[in-house]
Amino acid sequence: MTVSAESIESVQQLTTVWRTLVLDRDADADVRDLPGIAVRWADSRFGFLNCVTLTEEGAGAELVRHRLGQAAGIMRTKKHPGFLWLFEDLLDNEARSALEATAEQAGLQYAFPGTGMAGDLLPIPEPVHPDLTFARIGTDEQLQAYADLQSRAYGLPLEDGRDGLAGSALWKNEVYAYLAMRGDEPVACAATVEAQGRLFVAFVATDPRWQRKGYGEAVTRKALYEGARAAGPTRATLHATAAGAPVYPRIGFKPNTPIHFYSLKG
Repeated sequence: MTVSAESIESVQQLTTVWRTLVLDRDADADVRDLPGIAVRWADSRFGFLNCVTLTEEGAGAELVRHRLGQAAGIMRTKKHPGFLWLFEDLLDNEARSALEATAEQAGLQYAFPGTGMAGDLLPIPEPVHPDLTFARIGTDEQLQAYADLQSRAYGLPLEDGRDGLAGSALWKNEVYAYLAMRGDEPVACAATVEAQGRLFVAFVATDPRWQRKGYGEAVTRKALYEGARAAGPTRATLHATAAGAPVYPRIGFKPNTPIHFYSLKG
């Protein structure tokens, strides 16, 4: 079988960007590249910074069974929970058909779906929204507001998001991270990070009280606009949750591989 270039790109963007984000969180974090497995684990209370993923192309059922067992074993050694990101298009047809049973045998439970997306869509026009102004993250107070939006959007304690992002110099200086402000209130956020000549969209969130008003799309466009203006790439990538999946094609992204997120069984 042939794995699409877009699906391979999607995995590589994750492992590249998460190495940077995880090491920013903890210089001694686990960022190993093992045979068939990439570990990007900050061991933070913010579970999205704790990641393991499979990296082999065209993996068959038996190999996937072995790798999922290894990945679950790595996850069990950690203090804080996180996710196995499994990019479906890297598996052969037999492995895909057996995936549900294979994951269960490894002690993993399905958490939620995602979708890899990419597009040669940059530059884009500078965004405007009648309700919003945009503020680039530059202070600890703004970064905490960004972290709190993450926590609220995903139903997490505020301390979890803060444990992942608070105090970061990277997020205040190198990431193109923006708050969407409705007056004085932060209502949505998005960031882009340059990686391998592309802009990677990360950590988009909208306060649940302000969803379905176009705020997430607007601030994503702002992060893309400013990142492209500063760094110059023409291609952008992201990993969409189910909530974001309908939004990003309006910006110009095209779906590629489905992503399955797994956590350890309780």
